[in-house]
Amino acid sequence: MKLVFSIVTLLALAMPAAAQQTIFLVRHAERADASPGAAPMMASDPDLSEAGKARAQSLAAALKDAKITAIYTTQYKRTRQTAEPLATALGIQATVVDALDLPLLVEKIKAGGNALVVAHSNTIAPVLQQLGIAESVTVGDEDYDNLFVVVRGDKATLVRLHFR
Repeated sequence: MKLVFSIVTLLALAMPAAAQQTIFLVRHAERADASPGAAPMMASDPDLSEAGKARAQSLAAALKDAKITAIYTTQYKRTRQTAEPLATALGIQATVVDALDLPLLVEKIKAGGNALVVAHSNTIAPVLQQLGIAESVTVGDEDYDNLFVVVRGDKATLVRLHFR
């Protein structure tokens, strides 16, 4: 799986040097209040579970060489904790954007540079759409393994991967 991440990252970075921006968009990792097969308690701002913390570490390992210059999260702990391992490894402070202010988030993303965006199941599709992706995307409540790679250029392109 790491090989797939490396290949896609290299392809995204090796595209024509017309200053194309690559955005990596993920849903936050597993929540501590959502165990498989059980009805989630839906705490308002849960931490990550142990599985979520492991997934956050995996994300950091996969993206450490992706030349990310900005990280965006929402105000919720689960998004900040998902981004934290990569932010620490890169020495970048994540920028927190209100989960309901998608226009501001997209404006910040479009400012330039490769970016990681840690969002929510209900905000990924609208963000992709505002970045120029026409493809319909759905992220279910149990989906934590999607990594969306958007390469911006004359026409934005999308690659959807899955990671553990």
